[in-house]
Amino acid sequence: MRPDWDHYFMEMAEIAKTRSTCCRRQVGAVIVKNKRILATGYNGAPSGTAHCLEIGCIRQKMGIPSGQRHELCRGLHAEQNAIIQAAYHGVSIEGATLYVTLQPCVLCAKMAINAGIKKVVFKGDYPDILSMELLREADIELVQFDEN
Repeated sequence: MRPDWDHYFMEMAEIAKTRSTCCRRQVGAVIVKNKRILATGYNGAPSGTAHCLEIGCIRQKMGIPSGQRHELCRGLHAEQNAIIQAAYHGVSIEGATLYVTLQPCVLCAKMAINAGIKKVVFKGDYPDILSMELLREADIELVQFDEN
């Protein structure tokens, strides 16, 4: 059976997450406009730096729970990497949809808002109520992905 667009692009995000170099959680993101992929991203350390898979997780060693102290991490989130890739290559994502395999954190939510994202389709929950409040306040359409 032919998948609808949300299933198609979410599957692309699932494929992107297989490139993740995070020890704790793999996340993928795809930015789409007019049914065209503009950028992809996955969570991991910045280009040219050691991956957490190679040197271990700072957050895990420090016992930092998920959803807290984002600044104490070597990695970028999948959404951040997708937004950065679009900017790096001069691709406007204004009015685009962000597909992500996990609910965005507050940092990613703020970046998506200022980048002009208009819709976020996400899987799973993340312990960050403020992110959802900000996205709603910014009038971004939020869709929790239904795998059926």
